[in-house]
Amino acid sequence: MKETACLVSLGCPKNLVDSEVILGLLSKEGYRLTTDPSMAEILIVNTCSFIEPAKRESIDTILEMAEFKKTGSAQRLVVAGCLVERY
Repeated sequence: MKETACLVSLGCPKNLVDSEVILGLLSKEGYRLTTDPSMAEILIVNTCSFIEPAKRESIDTILEMAEFKKTGSAQRLVVAGCLVERY
């Protein structure tokens, strides 16, 4: 069985659609999905950076998810979305 993945989607409706596509692809490939980041080996943050508060929320969420590499079962943290493309 493949690893467990958790995805956090931030920002606009387009990000939500992109996140649903990502989750669909992961599921199709046999990854187990969870909403609990402490139980996931793979953490994915789909970011937004359209306005300053969204950028700050994205950065804070990335840092929060990174803590699960220390305290949870997370082995990888993947960052996607607007923040990545912009910076």
